[in-house]
Amino acid sequence: MPVLVFRHVPFEHLGWIADALDEHGLEWRYVDLHELPDADVRPADADALIFMGGPMSANDDLPYIQRELALIEEAATLGRPLLGVCLGAQLIAKAHGASVYRSAVKEIGWLPVSWTAAANEDRLFAGLGNPETVFHWHGETFDLPPGADWLASSSGCRHQAYRIGDRIYGLQFHLEVTPQMISQWCVEDANCGDIREVAEPIDPHAHSERMKDLARLIFGRWCKLIAEFVRRCAA
Repeated sequence: MPVLVFRHVPFEHLGWIADALDEHGLEWRYVDLHELPDADVRPADADALIFMGGPMSANDDLPYIQRELALIEEAATLGRPLLGVCLGAQLIAKAHGASVYRSAVKEIGWLPVSWTAAANEDRLFAGLGNPETVFHWHGETFDLPPGADWLASSSGCRHQAYRIGDRIYGLQFHLEVTPQMISQWCVEDANCGDIREVAEPIDPHAHSERMKDLARLIFGRWCKLIAEFVRRCAA
């Protein structure tokens, strides 16, 4: 069965995550509910689900946002591995009972994140440098979902990563972006307001080599988690 990838705008796609999925032999396909909110999508027919970012809010009363929240709840009940990035992390948090709201600080560009003690024991984040500089683009944040393990923070955003159980992860930062994606984001009409607030031009390549290595490691570990889940279901 495929990994279902929920996009919210075309330019916020898998990036380095696609490389990890391909490297581990995992089939995947995009699901664009913002174009077809009534599309026939069933978590039971997927090995895992990924929810990407976007300029909208998890609080928006949009048909596809409400549909995704319901799909997250269903997938979690079925025990499917879930990964949320930025908006995706906020959607997963909200579907698990947490609040999503405007952040006191809008983080855009290359900024460090620090790992918690729980991250040192986590199967995705163990053994990383502390801190690591990664890419950010968000103006909202969320409370930690009930029962979640807090994994990362930054100076402007306390909840940068979390884990629910052993198969659900939310990342506020954008570990998936390639330099080409960053360049594109900086000229997208939907992001023009944010770009006007950035004090200095964003260099897409500033920390891209290290982030590529981190993405291969962390998303590769998540792919191994999926493979283990599939083997367990087949046994």
